[in-house]
Amino acid sequence: MQVVNPNNSNAYRLAYESIRNMIISGELNGGIKLVEERLAEKIGVSRTPVREAIRHLEQEGLIKNKRVYKPTKEDLLYSSELITLIESYAAKKAAENMTKEKLSQLKQALKESKKGTFDEIVSVNMKFHELIIAECNNPVMIEEIQKVNTVYNLYRRLLIKNKRPLLYEEHQEIYEAIASKNGDLASELMRKHLKLDLKYMLRYSNIF
Repeated sequence: MQVVNPNNSNAYRLAYESIRNMIISGELNGGIKLVEERLAEKIGVSRTPVREAIRHLEQEGLIKNKRVYKPTKEDLLYSSELITLIESYAAKKAAENMTKEKLSQLKQALKESKKGTFDEIVSVNMKFHELIIAECNNPVMIEEIQKVNTVYNLYRRLLIKNKRPLLYEEHQEIYEAIASKNGDLASELMRKHLKLDLKYMLRYSNIF
């Protein structure tokens, strides 16, 4: 979700990006109360841009009532259900319509996911899914999945951190099904892949 700062303040952008990164990296754990004064001192800005950053992060769903959002089991299950419906459909559409250029980008993301730093692997794994989601060519679906992915992607990081078995291999199978234009197979493989993702998220997560 694109956040637009009405004042285009460098201090605001610094505060927003810093707090968001602290949440995504796990430095700020779910449920922790955010204290504007402490954050402002840590980031090196005044309290005003911190307050504005927190307000926008609340709109994204990463913060609620000035606490880092801590999803319940039901939140994760409902988000997974929506993501699975949209991504399995998108995988089918990708097999039918993905251009050679986009297919090349998908292959590159797959290749890069085998090595690199933790953050780099997380990034390319998310890119792999994003490239497929874009192929649904449905702005309503894309908007809905972006809403839940802001928080859901926090838990996708757990898969990388805990070396989720067969993650690369499943992505490879999905890529091959898309490349061979087998839409039904791509859709089914994506559905099974996300079901296993959820299984491991529930196992690794300490939110329950």
